[in-house]
Amino acid sequence: MHKKFIGYFYSFAWSPFPTVIHSALTRMYRRNITHILIPLGLGLILLVGYNLFLKSAPSVPSARLPETIEPVAPPPTPPLTRSSESEPKHARALDQSVIPSTPHEPLLEAIRDEIEKHNLSLAENKLKELPPAVLSSSQSRPFVAILWNNLGLQQERLNGTRASVNAFKRAAELDDSNSTILMNLAHTYWEQRDRALNAEFLTKLMKLAPDEPFPHLAMADLLQEQDNLTEAAKHLRQATDRAKQDPALQSYLAAVTTKIHRTQSVESKMTARSSVHFVVKFDGEEEQSIWTAVLEILEDAYREIGQKFGHFPSKPIMVVLHTKHSFQGATGSPAWADGLYDPSLGRIQIPTQGATTDMKWLTSVLRHEYVHALLHDRLGTSTGALPTWLNEGLSMQWAGDTWPDLDQAMQGEINVIPLTYLEGSWGALPAGTSTVAYLEAHSAARYMIERWGMARVDELLNALQAGSSVANAFQSKLFISYEQFQRQWLESFEQNRS
Repeated sequence: MHKKFIGYFYSFAWSPFPTVIHSALTRMYRRNITHILIPLGLGLILLVGYNLFLKSAPSVPSARLPETIEPVAPPPTPPLTRSSESEPKHARALDQSVIPSTPHEPLLEAIRDEIEKHNLSLAENKLKELPPAVLSSSQSRPFVAILWNNLGLQQERLNGTRASVNAFKRAAELDDSNSTILMNLAHTYWEQRDRALNAEFLTKLMKLAPDEPFPHLAMADLLQEQDNLTEAAKHLRQATDRAKQDPALQSYLAAVTTKIHRTQSVESKMTARSSVHFVVKFDGEEEQSIWTAVLEILEDAYREIGQKFGHFPSKPIMVVLHTKHSFQGATGSPAWADGLYDPSLGRIQIPTQGATTDMKWLTSVLRHEYVHALLHDRLGTSTGALPTWLNEGLSMQWAGDTWPDLDQAMQGEINVIPLTYLEGSWGALPAGTSTVAYLEAHSAARYMIERWGMARVDELLNALQAGSSVANAFQSKLFISYEQFQRQWLESFEQNRS
């Protein structure tokens, strides 16, 4: 039977950098300051959002779970979760009630009122048209920064962080000593994976907000991208020390630090080779045929899939080739997995056994995991908003995967698993059930692309990136409810089998 690959969502539970910790840290930040913060869309969207969604999961006609397993539920929910509906309406906002007494007071008051009335376009235009005298005044300049900051918050609520980044930049340019403004900008950079969140910016933020864990977490993320795991672990420890108000968060950060140490131990004796867009690490003595083949396959995937997807990675992607013996121990992957993409360390990881004797297998694994990496780069911290079946299905579609065992399974007896049960982690799926999961993911993603087209699917991804729930994204971008989509896909699926 063709082996399977497991991508982003298996390792999601161990992925602090893009999702889990950021949500908790943002909540801590709200508690530590008087002007409270609203979390960005970096919470446990997969681990929590889908858990909430499953409570009201629609039934799918004629679908039933395999008798050999229990329903696949998401992993346990940590104590800190994100619920946009319950967050304060003015979280992370700065007090704009006291307008400085200057000749420009009426003008500033008018802009403030437009922001409070949510006339955002009008408020933004008025801010852009402020006379130089207002911006040069030591009294009014900080207040204008507050207005830009609060405008950015409103833009973010409506359209996500992509719409708010320019407002936060303007605020920071006017007052780069305000820790709240810089923290807001940092969170926005983080969500968008903007390279402006660099070491210089984070060092300054650490000085302005010395008690906050987030700058150290972001610095650890930056360092691990540079493969500097030793320094990354140091900043993770500092983030842990600053997370004193939340023991669960401390424990989680400590666990991730342990993971980085384990990864460093495994990779310390590996050889590294690189191309323009990839870095390949492999175990044992140097075998030119292995890393040369891997780099050639990946560079081909970079060009072909990038053009198909309309996106290219923002930075080189690391690929770690393990021996069969070390792969599961180093990655924690299930026995049936042939590879995975680990977003917490930004690595594609696969075993090398059979890599040179089965080039078709090697190509399939690398292309599949590359798409996971590309999706993560494209969506940034919002990748967790993708249901696992959609993440895996799109990876199979864009990678051009052809799995013989899926064709065989299609012809046999299938106990269909409702898509709502395939939204969370697949790590606990038995090998036989995982085949059905991949079959359904492949079928559902293909059905979506064939019916709505890639342009509409891309809009769906944009909606998820902006913080929409799965149900809202389907309704607003595909003009169909999530429940209706599942019913119609299942009808198509059954017709193709008959």
